[in-house]
Amino acid sequence: MGLINANPVIHEKKERRVRQAPETTDENAVEPIDQLEIFDHIRDIKDPEHPYSLEQLNVVTEDSIELNDERNYVRVTFTPTVEHCSMATVIGLCIRVKLIRSLPPRYKVDIRVAPGSHSTEAAVNKQLNDKERVAAALENPNLLDMVEECLSPTFD
Repeated sequence: MGLINANPVIHEKKERRVRQAPETTDENAVEPIDQLEIFDHIRDIKDPEHPYSLEQLNVVTEDSIELNDERNYVRVTFTPTVEHCSMATVIGLCIRVKLIRSLPPRYKVDIRVAPGSHSTEAAVNKQLNDKERVAAALENPNLLDMVEECLSPTFD
């Protein structure tokens, strides 16, 4: 079976900005999290079909992240490269897993496809935000291997 999007548009990676060290040295202090930190966690996730990152494919951008640090809420809205992308749920699952592993457990993570960007948008959003479906998906060894591969670091 061929690729759904054999020739995706590749975007340049943004330069990484250096983060400032926290002003407090209190280990128990709650450190604020910002949009850039969330983006840094997900920008290098590899696309399941292409040898490019979600940032390079413009699937995720810094502007696609909503954050309310006071309410411990993060929403990432991603845009698949084609509206009939069969990997949209896998991409969303990768974003969810990466954020669950990276953020403090107090955060509620909401993952969505951008409105009008996918032919089965409502179904994808429902799958990505249903705890039981996410847990069941991560029990599937083949799917978990695919997620782990997308999350594995690249050294470029």
